[in-house]
Amino acid sequence: MQTLPLNQAFTLIEPGPVTLVTTSDGRNDNVMTITWTMVMDFSPIFAITTGRWNHSWTALRDTRECVIAIPPVDMIDTVIGIGTCSGVDTDKFRKFGLTRARGGYVRPPLIRECLANIECRVIDIVERHSIVVLEGLAAWIDPKREERRTLHAVGDGTFIVDGERFDRKEAMRSKLPDGV
Repeated sequence: MQTLPLNQAFTLIEPGPVTLVTTSDGRNDNVMTITWTMVMDFSPIFAITTGRWNHSWTALRDTRECVIAIPPVDMIDTVIGIGTCSGVDTDKFRKFGLTRARGGYVRPPLIRECLANIECRVIDIVERHSIVVLEGLAAWIDPKREERRTLHAVGDGTFIVDGERFDRKEAMRSKLPDGV
């Protein structure tokens, strides 16, 4: 084994898929790239890490709603572009050719080009750690979307793409919630 600098340890366990999070302050919609996401349990409770450094923070904190959009791998350049410019001076929906879709529960738009979207309400903000806890209100998926692989950020400017899927549902049936 070889020593890895401790400040790079996070690259070993960077969480799952890169997401786009939409917000709306009532006048303007915005979208930001979030690589730190977490499923809290089998219920629709999620967490993202973001804070005052992001333009969307104020809308997220004040309106307490957002959409988590899950882009597939063919959107990698869009995902990076969104994450490297600011909504302060850029209409990211226009710049990146994103199509807004209306959800059923929150004002921020769904993104049609994404594989899936989850409408969410903020239920807690842990400011000390910049963690926003979200409750999913509705989930949408595009079953006709051919590209279904998602991106995972390593944290050093590189990405990993989902690969082969292994079905072990029967072996794990006793640990899975009903309906999964």
